[in-house]
Formats: sequence, C-alpha cells, structure tokens
Amino acid sequence: MTQANQAQAELWNNQAGQNWVEQNAMLDRLFAPFEPLLVDAVHGATAVLDIGCGAGATTFAVARSLGAQGRCTGADISAPLIELARRKAVETGADNTEFLVADAQQHAFQPAAFDAVISRFGVMFFDDPVVAFANLRRASRTDATLACIVWRGAAENPFMTAAERAAAPLLPEAPPRDPDAPGQFAFADRDRVGAILSAAGWRDVDFQPLDVACAMPTPALDTYAARMGPVSLVLPSLDEDRRRAVVEAARRGFEPFVIDGAARFTAACWRVRGRA
Repeated sequence: MTQANQAQAELWNNQAGQNWVEQNAMLDRLFAPFEPLLVDAVHGATAVLDIGCGAGATTFAVARSLGAQGRCTGADISAPLIELARRKAVETGADNTEFLVADAQQHAFQPAAFDAVISRFGVMFFDDPVVAFANLRRASRTDATLACIVWRGAAENPFMTAAERAAAPLLPEAPPRDPDAPGQFAFADRDRVGAILSAAGWRDVDFQPLDVACAMPTPALDTYAARMGPVSLVLPSLDEDRRRAVVEAARRGFEPFVIDGAARFTAACWRVRGRA
C-alpha cells in the first residue's frame, strides 16, 4: 500500500472512522437524497460494486432495487464502518449484500465481476486515481456502468467548510486544504477527472452538475461541529479551554445556514458517468 493510502487507512480506521460510525444515523439522513440517483443509474444491473460505501446506506438502497436476483458489494477502507454495515445487513436480512474491508486502488477484485460501479463521495481519496480506476475497470464487465457522485469545489460548498473557516483564527497552525490532495474536493476539476477516467480505460465519460438540497436539524449542529470534518481531527490535541473555544466558533460558523429550525444548504456536486 502506498503512503498516501496508508494515511487514509489510518484516518478512517481510527478517529474519522469512529466519528462516522457514531454519527451514522445523522449522516444517512443528511445524504439520503443522493440514494435514488444512484439507484436509477444502475437500472438493469445485477452485480453492483459500491466504492467507499461507508456503513452501507447506498449499498442497501441499490440492493433493494436489484431484488433477490441481484447483488450489491460494498467496499471501504474503514474496518469500523464495514463492521457496522455488516451488522446492519444481518439485522435487516439484506442477504443480497456483501461488504469488504478493501483499498479499492489495489484490491484484487474478481475480473469482470460487476456490471455497474457506483460511489457516493467515496472515490476522491486515492493517492493514484488512474491506478485505482484502472483496477475498477478490470473488475467491470464490458459496457458496465460507472456512476459516481463527487463534490465540486470548496467555494461552491460553503456549508462543508463553514466550521474550519470560522475556527481558523483559533487554529493558526492548521494547514490549509490542498485541493489536489486526496480528500473531499479532489475531484472538483472536471477536466482533471475526465483525464483520469480516460487514462484508466473508461469511455463515454460525462459530467453533469448536481445541486441537491440537504437539511440537518439544528440540535445536530453541535455534534456535527465537534465530530465531523478537519476541525474534529485537531480537537484531541488541544487543551480543554481551547477545544471549547474552537467548537463554539465552529458552531457559530453554521448559523447563516439555519432556517426554520434546520441547517439548510445546497450540496454542489458532479454526477460522473462512464462506461467500461
């Protein structure tokens, strides 16, 4: 495993992964509007691979649409999230799902096993995305569908950066985001992503802007400010007084988005499609 993906594995198998496990119900509700878009994208498929599946919300949604004759396999680098997904599968009787702890950049998927590859916010973290998408291409049958939803740029997603912008004066040592590094906004540049997919062997690549209305109950903002995003990762290293001040500042950063008892924002994304 390469160093950058080692960093992702360490992140998502420790604090970030545990935060997502603990806030899974809230996150599933927040991003539920994206599920029908991926279900529609794989209409007619029978074997679907869900990359960066997390705790399996999109995997389960697609599996339900496939019925007993289909199967959806979720893959994620985070063991805590996959453990939660597997528990959910048992609890709900989702027999047509499978979950793998896997780095999709290098995992030895069965060749030509899938007729669709999907992802909701899960493909922006590879240190070598050409190698990763070439690996996914090998796992796909001829004419298989690729359907990914990724974030556009940080400037178009002010809610997603509200906490770090508000807390920045209190965290002068925190490095700024590198837009080209593996991370949330790494696929904002459609020309770059199109070149990656073409180099990896995908064809008929298409980008459509996708703007989705999302909402979060106001009481959830306190937890969201303290447990999600880059700010949450630096909090454990701070003394108690500074930690409290940072969390309060981050929470205030979300106030412009609060309307009628909920934080409301538009998720500015790309709907990326291609064919094997």
